[in-house]
Amino acid sequence: MYVISNVGAFGESMVKVGMTRRLDPMDRVRELGDASVPFRFDVHAIHFSEDAVGIESALLQKLADRRVNMVSPRREFFHASPGEVRNS
Repeated sequence: MYVISNVGAFGESMVKVGMTRRLDPMDRVRELGDASVPFRFDVHAIHFSEDAVGIESALLQKLADRRVNMVSPRREFFHASPGEVRNS
């Protein structure tokens, strides 16, 4: 799992929460940063777990009312600071 933000592109109160099955999660973060945003993402947390799917699901439920894109639940951007995500 990872928590990233891109202050230059999205402002201070927006984060992306995601999960990847890649051995190096930074590969996914770099891939996202190469995809049509003018600045690289800042990494606030990377968490390895055998239950990453369950942890991510629980976290996304806690942040559901802060979701930016209500049309596509696969777009995991939220109006929250990295600290708010950490405390969730």
